[in-house]
Amino acid sequence: MALRGRLTVMSALIVGVVLLLASVVAYAAVRGQLRGQVDDALRGNVAFYQGLAFRAGGGPPPPNQRTPPSNLGGPGGYAQLVRPDGRAIELGPPGGPPIPVTEEAVDAAAGGSAGGFSDGEVGGQHLRVVTAPLGRVGAIQVARSLNDADRVLDRLRGVLVALVIAGTALAAGVSRLFSRRVIAPVTELSQAAEHIEATGDLGRRVDAGGDDEVGRMAARFNAMLERLQTSQAQQRQLVADASHELRTPVTSLRTNVEVLRHWPPMSDADRRALLDDVVEQAEELGDLVGDLISLARDGEAPSATEDVRLDELVAEAVVRARRHAPHVRFSLLAEPCVVTGAPDRLWRAVNNLLDNAAQHSADVEIRVAGDGTVAVRDHGPGVPPEDAAHVFDRFYRGTTARGRAGSGLGLAIVRQVAEAHGGSVRLESPEDGGARFVLALRGAPA
Repeated sequence: MALRGRLTVMSALIVGVVLLLASVVAYAAVRGQLRGQVDDALRGNVAFYQGLAFRAGGGPPPPNQRTPPSNLGGPGGYAQLVRPDGRAIELGPPGGPPIPVTEEAVDAAAGGSAGGFSDGEVGGQHLRVVTAPLGRVGAIQVARSLNDADRVLDRLRGVLVALVIAGTALAAGVSRLFSRRVIAPVTELSQAAEHIEATGDLGRRVDAGGDDEVGRMAARFNAMLERLQTSQAQQRQLVADASHELRTPVTSLRTNVEVLRHWPPMSDADRRALLDDVVEQAEELGDLVGDLISLARDGEAPSATEDVRLDELVAEAVVRARRHAPHVRFSLLAEPCVVTGAPDRLWRAVNNLLDNAAQHSADVEIRVAGDGTVAVRDHGPGVPPEDAAHVFDRFYRGTTARGRAGSGLGLAIVRQVAEAHGGSVRLESPEDGGARFVLALRGAPA
């Protein structure tokens, strides 16, 4: 069943149950009221006959004695005397159906029972009968027809049944009518999802009106589509940029290999230079592939994390940077610090910061603070204002970096690693020139 149908059935069922309970309570109240009126009239009749019996026996009348209304409490009232031997004597009015003499009436006439109320069917009439003892005289039975009350209850029962049916049907119709507006955002969400599944178009959006649960769900759906669309665009851009960046080293490598394959006349020095060029291009290609693999982890949380001594990791990275750039002076000032993260990815991020600084300056300063902050300062030409907003973009090469070796992925990988560890990276421009890159992680003093 569709959601709209389930809402309609549920609403109709709730209203129907409420109406049914209300009808049962109302019917029971009216039935009790009608029977109470009949019972009060019968008690008055019994009190009258008990007064007569006591006066005939010379005793005082019972308390609260009253004279019964005409015709023994109303239309359909009958009375009879039951003797101790079980004989019944009709008292009036004449022509009424005989009242059944029950064992309880015989016991009351013999003084063994206090009597009580009972129902019976005589001659097609529904009688309400009360039996009460009259001492040595026997017992009195007073009956009154309940046909009028039954007819009222029958009509009331029909009205209540019709009310329950009509109310349930009305609730179903109204809920069916208004549920269209309630589930309209859900229907639109379903249609949008089906459209995206069929066409792959992530540009579809849903009207997220309202602040209720459905409206918030539509807003989250739009946000999810926006993020998917952005991620898809970034993936396409990454593939396009990677194809462009890979084309140059692959072409150069292929050219050198073809030259070597055809074995032209060349000196050993030329052949060695050509082989060295091939090795250098292969290493450059390997570094580029490694950067692309690192970028493929965008948005992925570190798989295996542990407590890492950030100051020791940076110290090892500085040793590696000195080995790769012996002409650059690296100065390190580190406070003992512990961070939680993936050591290999943090190592890659710190190395990228050091390599980037070494390309722009012969003097690099590194500071590690106890709160998990790593600052790498160079004394180069700095970053122009027009490049500052894009230095962490993929494949972006600033005006000062063009013409140098590199793929433009190093700082993008630094930002990715920082965000994956719940941190950040920023660029600062010192007043005395150069550039300072600050990698902020969540750390604590060791």
